Amino acid sequence: MMSSSEQLTSAPTHLLAGFVADDAISILREDHRRIDGLFLQFDKARGGELKAELAHRICTELLIHADVEDGIFYPALREAMDVDDLMDEADVEHAAAAHLIAEIMGMRPGAGHYDAKVKVLASYVRHHVQEEQNRMFSKARQARLDMRALGEQILLRKKELQGLSSHYRPLGVPPVLSGVLQMASVL
Repeated sequence: MMSSSEQLTSAPTHLLAGFVADDAISILREDHRRIDGLFLQFDKARGGELKAELAHRICTELLIHADVEDGIFYPALREAMDVDDLMDEADVEHAAAAHLIAEIMGMRPGAGHYDAKVKVLASYVRHHVQEEQNRMFSKARQARLDMRALGEQILLRKKELQGLSSHYRPLGVPPVLSGVLQMASVL
């Protein structure tokens, strides 16, 4: 019988291993696919230990993803184009997700509303991904941003964040949530 760790689908970060896609949009789309896959695994999971591992992985992936968007991709797009309404909406969506992530990471499976919170987070994230992929990415292409240069910055930042420490606070997460990743190490 496989342990819950072994049951997690191993979704290697091909991009960090030097996979072909190296432009910013391809990297962000790959993150979207990987995170959605984790949400699907969570929906099918049985047992608290597996759910805890999946929730931890989902939340960590989302925090890292939000960090590179808020710190690299969004500022580049804001600078290149007048897209303040779209970007402001993305900022609010990230903040809402960060608060829900903090709640999830402070809970254990079986606690009241645990599964519901992960499912609501999935819904938030899927809506956000739709907005990015249908509107924001086309704006970024129109702006003629150097997607390869942004991709290099994103990959460097993601690699830096792979070894999360207690000193890490994502760029896009409010200071009030700075202890979230410390809580995650308990899961």
